[in-house]
Amino acid sequence: MTGYGLASTDHENVKFSVEIKSLNSKFLELSLKLPKAYNEKELFLRNLCSKDIERGKVNVSINVERTDEQLKGAQINTELLTKYYNQLAAINETLGANSTNLLQAALALPEVINYTEEEGKESDWPILQNTFFNALANFNQFRVMEGNVLKADLELRIKNILGFFEKVEELAPLRIPQVKARLNQFLEENLVKINIDQNRLEQELIYYIDKLDITEERIRLKSHCDYFIETLNGSDTNGKKLGFISQEIGREINTMGAKANDAQIQQLVVGMKEELEKIKEQLLNVL
Repeated sequence: MTGYGLASTDHENVKFSVEIKSLNSKFLELSLKLPKAYNEKELFLRNLCSKDIERGKVNVSINVERTDEQLKGAQINTELLTKYYNQLAAINETLGANSTNLLQAALALPEVINYTEEEGKESDWPILQNTFFNALANFNQFRVMEGNVLKADLELRIKNILGFFEKVEELAPLRIPQVKARLNQFLEENLVKINIDQNRLEQELIYYIDKLDITEERIRLKSHCDYFIETLNGSDTNGKKLGFISQEIGREINTMGAKANDAQIQQLVVGMKEELEKIKEQLLNVL
């Protein structure tokens, strides 16, 4: 959701400029700054931003700068300035002070200088509106470029997870025979003199090995990763959906790590978790 767009238009001694900036946010937080002459257009502009930008902490700054020198500057209330100055001079004389900046002090007093804003012309609004649309188009183009970079990074992270997953697939079939061998060795070394019900022992072994089986987690993890890529390549705004899928990917990875009972697989699980954390950070940028 990071974005930036700028557009400006010069028309009859007036410069219209619009700047749009956004940072990451789960919701739309819009700050709109525009000249008082166009306050009546604020709701219209907010609705456009809400529809087109959707999410992000967005700052929209609209400026109208009149280049005609006759329209520049401020108005000085000479009557009030004279009154302030005379009062300050009298106080200065009464106190015996030696102030040399009475005029500067009088200019800083309230309502001496009035900044009057030029009223907006109705004929200027279409120009300002068109400038706003241009800035919005530039803003969205910036987001598209950022999105392409982000998409490539997310695809790489999923590819890395699947790379770890392929190594797990190679190691997984070797786990159960190893577990059986360790259990048999333990029984032979420690329970050789005890009469054991072989049927009951086999039932317990099946139950124990079933608890260590990660076949279901492997199938779901692969399915979630494929669905993530499919959703990422969709045309809709799927940031929240991708977030939900990443949660499911994390759930399968965590369960696989808890049930693996194998040092090599658990190392691969740590690698998957690291890639998944990077995915979650990047998804904050996805609409």
